[in-house]
Amino acid sequence: MKKDQGEESTGSVAVAPPNRQTITTDFDGVLVFERMAEIMSMCDRDNPIYEQVSCFSVTLYALGFCECPDFMSFQDVSAGEAAELLRSHFSEIDPDKIPADYHITRSKERYLLVIGDPLFPIHFAVVTDNSAERPYFSKLPFFGAGYDSMAELVSEFAGIDGVTAEDFHFFRKNRLGRIPPSSIGKIYIVRD
Repeated sequence: MKKDQGEESTGSVAVAPPNRQTITTDFDGVLVFERMAEIMSMCDRDNPIYEQVSCFSVTLYALGFCECPDFMSFQDVSAGEAAELLRSHFSEIDPDKIPADYHITRSKERYLLVIGDPLFPIHFAVVTDNSAERPYFSKLPFFGAGYDSMAELVSEFAGIDGVTAEDFHFFRKNRLGRIPPSSIGKIYIVRD
């Protein structure tokens, strides 16, 4: 009997370890995911207990805009306050700038879908996982918090207060105090 090269004298075949893809996890992304789970337990779609909580509060709490121990103690955010936070902490981007393999627990970047005029937003949704059927997390006006697809959000908001397909905007959270990923490794020389 001819022995394979990987076969040992005992008759067993040496097997190479499987080629595993390393998945890195961002700690802040895990915290965002845990805050979303906390929100869903309080704003369940079948029984929306906290109907008075705005979609702005849900998404901003999920993204960590809080100095509070839990969702119950988060101060509700109005549309005007949400527009101000959007202007000062986010930058508008093209949707194709969001990586196709984006997942909130594996990336340091945070993305937000804004429905309506950014100066007078109607709805915020957190982009969570581009490979999922429902990549957006938010609280719909008449339902609790959960995940939605773009088609579901369009059908929910199109035509309300004059919202059209052009009123769906994507924003990236500014990374204050950190070097943006596109600038890492670049050297700048400034001459007088």
